[in-house]
Amino acid sequence: MTSSGRAADMRVTVLAGGVGGARFVRGLREALSGDDEITLVVNTGDDLWLSGVRLQPDIDSILYALAGVNDTERGWGRAGETERVSAELREWGSGWPWFTLGDLDLGTHLARTGWLRDGLTYTQIAERLAARWPIGVRLLPMTDAEVDTHVVVEDGSRLHFQEWWTRHRAALRAVEFQNEGIQDAGPAPGVVEAIEGADVVLIAPSNPVVSIGPILAVPGIREALANARRVVGVSPIIGGRVVRGMADACLSAIGVETAADAVARHYGRRADGGVLDTWMLAEEDATLAAGLRDEGWDVRVEPLWMSDLERSAALARAALA
Repeated sequence: MTSSGRAADMRVTVLAGGVGGARFVRGLREALSGDDEITLVVNTGDDLWLSGVRLQPDIDSILYALAGVNDTERGWGRAGETERVSAELREWGSGWPWFTLGDLDLGTHLARTGWLRDGLTYTQIAERLAARWPIGVRLLPMTDAEVDTHVVVEDGSRLHFQEWWTRHRAALRAVEFQNEGIQDAGPAPGVVEAIEGADVVLIAPSNPVVSIGPILAVPGIREALANARRVVGVSPIIGGRVVRGMADACLSAIGVETAADAVARHYGRRADGGVLDTWMLAEEDATLAAGLRDEGWDVRVEPLWMSDLERSAALARAALA
């Protein structure tokens, strides 16, 4: 038994992306023992080619956070970064001048691109990257296919998600999110087994549309969730507001209200063909619990703010309970 009285050797699989996912997984790792097994299935819809190198923002953000080398002030990239290469690329007119890459971060992208040219898959590359630091989890991309997210905006233009998100700060009204080729993609090796073999699958408080949405859109993943033992989701909405980023703009584009109960209904209950068994609401949204329970939902109300590692671990323990 662990110090908490829970049996050891628990297998937990997390669907995650972005900063919210990184914070949640750090708390989960803190909450579990060294005998437990954590597998992360990470969104790769944010990926892109830029200046000839392949970027995987969500994979890298989670990797850096778990390794303790992330820039906690900016919320992205490596700590102690310099940006000499990005400055030189701007002088050459290469890449996007509004999308700055740190030199240490570029080292990761160059290594990844070289391994791709050598014939490695994204799954194999994630394993190599994770081996550098003792991160304590198994890191899996959602798919080995390239299914970058593009955003169709109101005037009909189609932008890469990173341009819409980083350059325009989601100010251009989105009408559709597309992941070209995702219908022909498949889960990365090990993803289905990790979901179906887990004692519990956790859906992190990541952006429901552009972080969790692409994962669920990979053929075979919803089917795996249907066969999972238990699926628990954590709301990314607290008090009717997004915690970080512009997830409200993404939700509006697909007709979902920025509210914790609306996101729950967006995911749906497994009993009704959705993906969740349990939904975790913030204390600030406790008044929404009764309505969901009337619809048959298993709802838990907990403190959801992950302002430090201790609170993140407490949230993870509540999700596991």
